Amino acid sequence: MAVDPLIELRDVDKYFGDLHVLRDTGLTVDGGEVVVVIVPSGPGKPTPCRATNRLETVRSGTILLDGQPLPHEGKAPARLHADVGMVFQSSSLFAHRTVPQNVSPGRVKVRGRKKEDADRRSHALLDRVGVAGQADKCPAQLSGGQQLGVPPGPSRHRGRVAIARTPAMGPEVMLLDEPTSALDPEMINEVLEPVRQPAGEGMAMIVVTHETGFARSAANRVVFMADGRIVEDRTPDGFFGDPRSDRAKDSLSKILKH
Repeated sequence: MAVDPLIELRDVDKYFGDLHVLRDTGLTVDGGEVVVVIVPSGPGKPTPCRATNRLETVRSGTILLDGQPLPHEGKAPARLHADVGMVFQSSSLFAHRTVPQNVSPGRVKVRGRKKEDADRRSHALLDRVGVAGQADKCPAQLSGGQQLGVPPGPSRHRGRVAIARTPAMGPEVMLLDEPTSALDPEMINEVLEPVRQPAGEGMAMIVVTHETGFARSAANRVVFMADGRIVEDRTPDGFFGDPRSDRAKDSLSKILKH
């Protein structure tokens, strides 16, 4: 018996005014699979992630989680955001809360776990991403890499609080929208290293990024989109080694120059 993909987009269309940012988009991602989406810069770049998490409505088409259509309204989307977690470009951390207080609450309020269980899970994740020693600090006291998504501060210790917060909820799918866009080049590998680990635990991951090193080493597939359409859906070696479309070749030439 065939197993449903963990996340599936079927013939999804999305507009911003007259701008058609998703055109009959079809995409599947299995559990444990890391799919890197490369989209040329523009207003629709984060849309694949935001639509998948119902942060953007779509005009038509269906998005399914584990074979079931995603909810549109009511209480269900709150539960959805626990099952389909998202790491944004900016860290979106609560400034007045300590590091663990930024990570634990969702597991208690949405998942209904005991505070002790949530705290243990949070500290384990913070240790995994290298910020367990920063537990008494608030976001303003962390470097950019520790917060994820703001310019780096003076500290050389790189943490990933926002990345730890998302798997703390125990989602089935993790979405990352340009997680390294505001980071210095030497910080990118340190920030993205923890991203590889949840996929090994069966989580499906969609990462919108131009970071070719991460795509080459961690992605199972690279999906290249242009003008709202999926132009290529290949293995990293196939896409980077022998892009088939002129749009992909042009985009790669620009990315690889930087």
